[in-house]
Amino acid sequence: MIEIGKTYSLEVLKHVDFGIYLDGDDLDEILLPERYLPEDVAEWAVGEFLDVFIYLDSEDRPIATTEVPLAEVGDCAYLTVVEKSDFGAFLDWGLMKDLLVPFKEQRVPMEVGRSYVVHLFLDNTGRIAASSRLSKFVPEQNEGDFKVLEEVDLLIASRSDLGYKAVINGTHLGLIHNNEVVRPIKAGDWVKGYIQEARDDGRINLTLQKPSLEVRGELAEKIIAYLKENGGSSDLTDKSAPADINAVFHASKSNYKKALGKLYKARLITMANKRITLIDKA
Repeated sequence: MIEIGKTYSLEVLKHVDFGIYLDGDDLDEILLPERYLPEDVAEWAVGEFLDVFIYLDSEDRPIATTEVPLAEVGDCAYLTVVEKSDFGAFLDWGLMKDLLVPFKEQRVPMEVGRSYVVHLFLDNTGRIAASSRLSKFVPEQNEGDFKVLEEVDLLIASRSDLGYKAVINGTHLGLIHNNEVVRPIKAGDWVKGYIQEARDDGRINLTLQKPSLEVRGELAEKIIAYLKENGGSSDLTDKSAPADINAVFHASKSNYKKALGKLYKARLITMANKRITLIDKA
């Protein structure tokens, strides 16, 4: 079954003066206009297959293009507003025809030149549209889709008083609480994250920090390297401000204290007089 808003490899059926027709299966024959034909004529000989994206033309007929969109229906993407009209805002999504975000689908009023994370969907006429109201389309509950501590790809979507909303592996929404933001992030960033314990309402909490044991090992190595680069000592102790620790090591104060404890127990550092000092093993 061929769906609007998706990419397919379709067979060339016949040539006409204004392009070629492709086998659209249940959508019948689909036109690929002449302007989208590859330069190599052999690529679109009858019987060959072409990778094309399917959408609707101005008369609501399925039509194909060899242009590659930045996102397809069902995807979330960070796209830039290029124009506004009486219907809404238009986004650049890599195709000649810009993508509409109707006013009612804008979480906040969109501005030309700014970029937003949006979800692509088919409206009630079957046309491709986009929405920045992600919660309307993207599930927020973890119903067995992810394991606790699982590593995931995050697209940072928006900021709130609680932290940052993020799209998880392109399929779900989660929240990175402010205290879990251990390095600068902003909307549109792609980062690695980890699934935390589910909230009482089933919604997904996220962290940018690796599981504690792994973090402590890596962080301990960073601390040793930092001490070696700075004359063997530092005034960043377990009493230092979280912001100061984060600025140097991009880690929470809790994990920093645990890493220091690990180094202290291994007799690799001393902690005294508001300083940590590397023990010379020579």
